[in-house]
Amino acid sequence: MAVNRAFNFNTARNSSSLMPWIPTGKIQQTVANSVQLTGIGLHSGKLSTVTILPEFAGMGRYFKFRSNVIPASTDYVKESPLCTTLCKDGHSINTVEHLLSALEATGVDNCSVQIETSNTHDSSIEVPILDGSAREWVDAIEEAGLKAALDRSGNSCEKLAPVLREPVTVWKNDSFIAAFPYSEVKISYGIDFPQAPEIGCQWFSSTCLDKDFFAKELASARTFCIYEQVEQLRKSGVIKGGSAKNAIVCSESRGWLNPPLRFSDEPCRHKVLDLIGDLSLFAHGGNQGLPVAHIIVYKGGHALHANFARRLSGIN
Repeated sequence: MAVNRAFNFNTARNSSSLMPWIPTGKIQQTVANSVQLTGIGLHSGKLSTVTILPEFAGMGRYFKFRSNVIPASTDYVKESPLCTTLCKDGHSINTVEHLLSALEATGVDNCSVQIETSNTHDSSIEVPILDGSAREWVDAIEEAGLKAALDRSGNSCEKLAPVLREPVTVWKNDSFIAAFPYSEVKISYGIDFPQAPEIGCQWFSSTCLDKDFFAKELASARTFCIYEQVEQLRKSGVIKGGSAKNAIVCSESRGWLNPPLRFSDEPCRHKVLDLIGDLSLFAHGGNQGLPVAHIIVYKGGHALHANFARRLSGIN
């Protein structure tokens, strides 16, 4: 089996000097066996089934909803409340971030993600929320196993990573993302919820972001919400499938309503999980999505993450 460098040579040749793509020393991978999970959507409350299938090297990650193919790319991100949505030709897939975070972190560089629902008339579908984290996705991927992804000629392909050469910033009001050149991928994330003292101000930082660290320290961090905001959110048409089984809920006055937490800083760790999923949309052609840089985020969210990924795409 030969290693195909032609595709990656072209990728590197077309990259900007501000964001070159360099070899990681790894080859692109895909799942060795199919992965399938079923559950309800956090916002829609509707049941869906996701099947992850092996794919050729160089194909990257993409969703298939009926006959519609939507690449997991910044080109198809649509702004939506409280989640990341991919949209193409009138069809949309919501809440993709936890699944994409698991795929990026575990090294599933190429795969077809088929998603189905019993309602044949819906043009929109949502990835199951499961327990509110990425743990079940990681467990299922580990059980299925990984293998080298081969191209259509039977060759493996080198995996490249984008390397930031100059600082990049995006911000909105008092929220920002700033990225600086660094020798490896490092994420520092801060959140601040002064109205909920049990959450308060938290920071999480790590350079160790390999699949083992992700599985142990990030994958099981669940999504969270403020109890006093739940009724208004439901009136606005979101979190219809939310419950204490798939989110941790904090009251401004009473603290955590469904303890115990899995980590003392679980909300902040979940934000890092979200960021990895959202930045995975910068990946293309089976290469790494997370840029080699020190990425510092304060009070971020899906919209800001997406804007940062688009900014990187503009540089590249």
